[in-house]
Amino acid sequence: MKVFIGIIAILVAVAYAAPQGQSDADTPIVSQNSDIQPDGSFNYAFETGNGIKVEDQGTIKIVKVPKTDATGRAIGEEEISVSVQTGSYQYTAPDGQIYTVRYIADENGFQPQGDHLPVGPVV
Repeated sequence: MKVFIGIIAILVAVAYAAPQGQSDADTPIVSQNSDIQPDGSFNYAFETGNGIKVEDQGTIKIVKVPKTDATGRAIGEEEISVSVQTGSYQYTAPDGQIYTVRYIADENGFQPQGDHLPVGPVV
């Protein structure tokens, strides 16, 4: 679920990065490629005429999580499949500045990094 939310956040950021007054239909795709494998791994990349660049790679990872009974009491561990995605997106803001966000999305959620993003306190 966290990975899905991370993907939605990326798509929203890319949508807001499009220059105002220009419709998506007017923006050409300059380059695009993708590769999807039977094991669930994939990668894709594209670049648009207005400077948006997106790259993403994904794999399936097996992780152990606590298994609980109906009362919430831990009764061991179980293995589940988790989608792990890494990538980046870049866009030009209305002020002309180019922003790049690198990210990983895994069992720990969506974790973006960028020079323009605030950094939380160390826990």
